[in-house]
Amino acid sequence: MLAATFLILMVVLIFSGGVARMLHHPLNWTTDAATCFFAWACFLCADIAWRKNSLMSIDLLVEKLPTAARRFCAYANYAIIAGFLVYVIVAGTWLSWISRARSFQGIPEISYSWVTMSMPVGGLLLLITTVLKAREDFRRNRPSHQIPA
Repeated sequence: MLAATFLILMVVLIFSGGVARMLHHPLNWTTDAATCFFAWACFLCADIAWRKNSLMSIDLLVEKLPTAARRFCAYANYAIIAGFLVYVIVAGTWLSWISRARSFQGIPEISYSWVTMSMPVGGLLLLITTVLKAREDFRRNRPSHQIPA
């Protein structure tokens, strides 16, 4: 819902900025605010797509592997993704911290950190989704040991 709201706000701001420019009263801040909403919407939408298994994947070669090798590839992918997301969270947090005094597009009341925080927050959401997916796959593929009666 929040991602959709950001996308709608982005479109409304860009459209209103264009109309205002056509009427010779440009609103330069609309493009900048739309950029902020776009950054947040990108990460939130990526998490939504990851949760719904709607991201693009190419599994042409992996499909031909034996089951154990496919599982290994899946877990290796989860590990690579998680490692990258940890880096994104750390780097994004650092970037947000060092840009806290910088104003966003010259607007003194708004810190640039509001835009850069989209990166670590989005990375954290994606990391949570990745861990949940890996845990679900592990539980689904775990051999069950039944005690004979």
